[in-house]
Amino acid sequence: MKSDLAIRAAAPDLTAIKQRQQATWASGDFAVIGTTLQIVGELLAEAANVCAGERVLDVAAGNGNATLAAAHRLADVTSTDYVPALLDKGRERARAEGLAVHFQVADAEALPFPDGGFDVVLSTFGVMFAPDHQRAASEMLRVLRPGGRLGLANWTPEGFIGRLFKIIGAHVPPPAGLKSPALWGTKQYLADLFGAGAAEVRCKRRLFNFRYRSAAHWVQVFRDFYGPTHKAFAALDAAGQQALERDIVALLQDMNVAGRESLVVPAEYLEVVITRQEGAPR
Repeated sequence: MKSDLAIRAAAPDLTAIKQRQQATWASGDFAVIGTTLQIVGELLAEAANVCAGERVLDVAAGNGNATLAAAHRLADVTSTDYVPALLDKGRERARAEGLAVHFQVADAEALPFPDGGFDVVLSTFGVMFAPDHQRAASEMLRVLRPGGRLGLANWTPEGFIGRLFKIIGAHVPPPAGLKSPALWGTKQYLADLFGAGAAEVRCKRRLFNFRYRSAAHWVQVFRDFYGPTHKAFAALDAAGQQALERDIVALLQDMNVAGRESLVVPAEYLEVVITRQEGAPR
């Protein structure tokens, strides 16, 4: 049997990992990518039945897709992320549309809000990247009122982004012991993760289409602006960068449904609506 010391030594340093992740998402300019995903936030707000006047929290909001979607439905929205620059982008978008939104820097694993303070909690491709899955799940349930709805959009392991992360991981291995974010894209994992706190877990598989001029165009945009890809290329020497680009281009070409004249890559994600149990333990 392993000693406590050995177990602690084998466990990943989640604090250090979070700091690196924060730097990753602050690199590049995610808003360039994020704005193309707005339709996902709109569909999620509909699935979670966001209504006028409801108190809505967007967790790991990025540049605010679910935030804007909830505000479009006249909800009272608080938008949070642990990268201030991303919130600034969301603030600019809300101002441009004349939407009243409260923006606040916050960590998904330590939300600075009272128990049961929100009717709806949302996250689109955000909270799934928190290093401590259980802590993030518990925090979202804690700030959600009994009977409230939690809406999530998570990339699936089998979909395009799940396969992309596997390619990146083969070239730049993730920290040992860290759970894959793509686990959030599987219904059984979510049922286990939220446990007795969930009265119901409803899931629907959807597709988001990445639309670019070509595979080379996609790689250039994501290399320049998408934090995980930006950092992966930066961590490699010239030969490693060429190998990574070759593997990504092969994946893009394999999944392209637009023919040779353009690039349309369907990316599967799991749309999730969880109803918090009345009086359930968190």
